This record gives sequence, C-alpha cells and structure tokens, in this order.
Amino acid sequence: MYETIILLLDATIRTSTPLIFAALAGMFSERAGVVNIALEGKLLVSAFASAAVAAVTGSAWLGLLAGVGVAVLFALLHGFATITHRGDQVVSGMAINVLATGLTVTLGRHWFQQGGQTPALSGDARFAPITFPYEHALRDVPLVGDLYSELLSGHSLLEYLALAAVPLVWWLLFRTRFGLRLRAVGEAPAAVDTAGISVVWLRYRALILCGVLAGLGGTYLSVAQTAQFIPNMSAGKGYMALAALVFGKWRPWPALGACVLFGFLDAAAIRLQGLALWGFAIPVQLIESLPYLLTVFLLAGFIGKAIAPKALGTAYVKERE
Repeated sequence: MYETIILLLDATIRTSTPLIFAALAGMFSERAGVVNIALEGKLLVSAFASAAVAAVTGSAWLGLLAGVGVAVLFALLHGFATITHRGDQVVSGMAINVLATGLTVTLGRHWFQQGGQTPALSGDARFAPITFPYEHALRDVPLVGDLYSELLSGHSLLEYLALAAVPLVWWLLFRTRFGLRLRAVGEAPAAVDTAGISVVWLRYRALILCGVLAGLGGTYLSVAQTAQFIPNMSAGKGYMALAALVFGKWRPWPALGACVLFGFLDAAAIRLQGLALWGFAIPVQLIESLPYLLTVFLLAGFIGKAIAPKALGTAYVKERE
C-alpha cells in the first residue's frame, strides 16, 4: 500500500513543478500591481524555445537559456503594453496567450515539419533524473528505501530547483528591501513614487523575475518532463497557477500548497483511470477534468476570501501628469 502512496507522491512532484514556477512568477508581477494572466503564454513560448534550441544544439543548458530569455522578452512585451503605455493588463495578457499559441505552432511546423512538434530529446539535450548516492543499495530496504530511491532521488535538476525557489522567493519578498518596495508598489504606488523610487522600474524588474521563473517552468515541461515540445502542451497550467496564487493569497507557502494539490489531482487522475465505485466505472474524462474543475472552483472564490494587492490591475499615473 505504501508503495502506491510513494509513487503517487513522486508523480505529484513532477506534475506540480511547472505550477510552482508559474505561481511564483505570477507572484512577483501581481505583488507589483501587474495582472499576469499571460502566464500560460509564457510557459508555452519558453517550452517551445527551449525544446527547439536543445534539439538543434544538443544542449539542455542552451535550451534553458533560450526558454528563459524568450519568456523574459514576452514579459517585457507585457510590461511595455501595460506599464509604459498603460494598456489594459487583462487584454494584454490574453493577447500574449493567443500570440504564443499561434506562434509556437507556426514556427514548429516551419522549422521541423512535424506538425508543430520538435524532435524528441535525448542524452545531453534533456535534463535527466539525478540519482542520489547509495540509491541502488537502499532500494530494497522497506519504506526507507522507497522514500529515498523513489521520492527523494530520481528527479531532474529543475524539480529540485522549484522546491528550493519557494523559500528563496519568500525571503526575497518578505525579508529584503527590494521585496518591501515591490509589495509597496502593489499597494500604494503613489507613496513609493513620493519616496523617490521609480514605480515603472520596480514593475519592470518584477516582470523580468516573472519571466525568468516562467521560463524555468516552460523549460521543465519540454526539456525535462516530456523531452519534446507538443503544441499547446501547457494545457492550462498557467491558469491553474494563477488560481493557486489567488488561493494562496499571494504568498509563497500557501501557493505551494495549492500547486501541490493541483499536482496531486493530476497525478491521481492517471492512477484512478478505470476505477469503479458501486459497480459503476468512473469516466476517464471526469477524472482528468478534476484539476480544471478545482481551478474554476478556486477562482470563483468558493474557498475563503482572497484580498488582492490594492493597486493590482491599475496603471500608475503621476499626479503632475
């Protein structure tokens, strides 16, 4: 019985990793007052860029740099539209999502002639699982061996990085001067400007950090988890991460819990296929839709009341203008 639980938890780590990266990415931008519904598009373009570069160069690290770089460029595009030109942040985010969906498929078909997919990655072109010392020696030890060899060992570098990013983001947001100023921009940008701090530059820096984290999440999808780019492979994970961010009240640790919950449901959907209750087989489609149903449930506000940063979604205009 415990073997099944450990395997389920192991799969949960894999499925929740891109959600963790995307939720932390959205946390930076939304804490700074910029609505980031474009997380979905950033995941998708970074997944495509990283897989394409890794397939051409044979290097997962170059793919990672490409994925992060493209995600940062799209984040800056979002900032140019919403911060510099004070455009509607939701409309800009949706435009980026649409652009990412069409651009990745079009370029994929033109470059690789595989229906929008990139070639399968192998060897140094993908992030392989990391095996801990003595993993094989402990594998046969009851419980402890399974915990060490299955749950702790055998994950890619990006999975460990996602878990390590949570306390790092918490420290940066709540224990540094930069984090204090960033949160202040999301709450009272006029007060920040009065103190002589550039609201525009702070928001741009928040979006750059958002692009870096979203790029890591997209790279994980294609270069570590799937080892190939597939059209629309983000599959709503950006929206799920946004729901986790709202459910976590824009705080890293509660958002992590929501991401793990989504990942657990996604992993359980695979394990529960073919399950029957009271003699009736549960439809596979219903099981697979559980993470998305929970996303709607959370975004609809049925679980608690989430108070967003006061300046979220509001373009800042100086009084003298």
